[in-house]
Amino acid sequence: MHIDARELDNNTIIEGDLCIVGAGAAGISMALDWNGNGKKVILLEGGGFEYDDKIQDLYTGNSTGQRYYPLRSCRLHLFGGTTGHWGGMCAPLDPIDFKKRNWVPDSGWPITLDDLVPFYSKAQNLFELDAYHYDLHYWQKEYPDLTPFPLDKNIIWSKMWQFSPPTRFGKSYKETIVKSPNIHLYTYANLTKIVTNNAVSSIKELIVKNHHGKTHRVRAKKFVLACGAIQNARILLASRSVAKKGIGNDNDLVGRYFMEHLEIKSAELWLKKPLSTDLYIFDYSTRKPRAELALTQDIQEETRILNGSASLTPLLIAKQQTPLIDVWSNEDPRKSFDKLVANFRESREQNDAWKDKKGNRAFELFTRMEQAPNLNSRVSLSDEKDALGVPRPQLHWELTELDKYSIRKFYHILGIQMGKAGIGRVKLEEFLWDDNDNSMPDELGGGWHHMGTTRMSADPNKGVVDENCKVHGISNLFIAGSGCFSTAGAPNPTLTLVALSLRLSDYLKSN
Repeated sequence: MHIDARELDNNTIIEGDLCIVGAGAAGISMALDWNGNGKKVILLEGGGFEYDDKIQDLYTGNSTGQRYYPLRSCRLHLFGGTTGHWGGMCAPLDPIDFKKRNWVPDSGWPITLDDLVPFYSKAQNLFELDAYHYDLHYWQKEYPDLTPFPLDKNIIWSKMWQFSPPTRFGKSYKETIVKSPNIHLYTYANLTKIVTNNAVSSIKELIVKNHHGKTHRVRAKKFVLACGAIQNARILLASRSVAKKGIGNDNDLVGRYFMEHLEIKSAELWLKKPLSTDLYIFDYSTRKPRAELALTQDIQEETRILNGSASLTPLLIAKQQTPLIDVWSNEDPRKSFDKLVANFRESREQNDAWKDKKGNRAFELFTRMEQAPNLNSRVSLSDEKDALGVPRPQLHWELTELDKYSIRKFYHILGIQMGKAGIGRVKLEEFLWDDNDNSMPDELGGGWHHMGTTRMSADPNKGVVDENCKVHGISNLFIAGSGCFSTAGAPNPTLTLVALSLRLSDYLKSN
């Protein structure tokens, strides 16, 4: 069922069993999981089914610290959320990502990879992916041409990615949601305030508004925030009528530990002689699984570095590509997306030339590295308010010495292994030459992957939510999405955030 909140009488009271705030990947996944089960599910979306510039402007914010993308265009504010412009890359986290690592401050999840595996399998279906298999040997049966470089498997391994079409949740699941007998989708219902009881131990209701001057109240037994890592933190911090520091923020942790993936051109690989690179080169026409080069858990532990991976792009193509941080620079996400597509299209025009050039042996090595959890990397509130009266977000993206050290050490190890195997040589980009330089260049980008701002921990002194994504100290408030990540891991977060949301959904059903 679909209701346009602009057309409701002012001060309408909306009631249900479960209220999910945000209709992006996390929110829609959870709603679909409740489809047809008899419980009344309220799904709130601040925008509509199409892009609206006034709605998008509610995401405007400022950033300091390490250079970052415009906050206004990092996320899409409409039904389907940012799946409207995601690239479709999917891979699970690794076992080491969940472990406490004594060289990574504040690392460790209260759950393990095994706890997520059943929900990864369910998430695969939502993304129109093949079976939950991320093992090279499995895919070699279907694609015998996927041959790894002859490197020491105790040091370097091939981390597999699968590629969603990509699934646009706003289009793929609109009909199911709208026709559902028990899911009540309210569009143009922007959450502006969370109201608690006097003890701040439970949520009484939500206040939602829109640009038509309508205000409504939403009441339910359980509430789930699924608005994204920045917006979830923002609304918790802004709801200060009873909890003066913000809801869930008794220990000043809401908004802290903001993490991104560190993405940057880091080195060149020059092969001694031509080798098969079908395993490592992404094929846009087939979108078949691809691998990236990664270091084993033993080597990460031995060298005390973060988890990361390196992808290969023919140098002839890579030289035509502008750094993403320079491409995605417009406040309008449509214009930034068009510029991004044009950037890739222009470089892909070189692809046929590369394929025709027999014996090509030069490749760019592009890094995707997790960011070390950092208390000072955070989302806070600015003094400026949006059109609906909510303080705008302020992002301070701050990196540590471990981040730079990990990228440099990763390529030192990879270079040594390439040489030992007689494969070729690795040439570092200039920003990695000086071992004493811990700064990052302006060309460093991210994957638009916002994580960690409502991090998970069994200890309320170290996290905002517990192992079931429930906000510490509040009986009926839960958070879905990558803001709950304790550490970032190397892969894109979309598959994991949906798996984690489905795990939360399962918990709510059984409780």
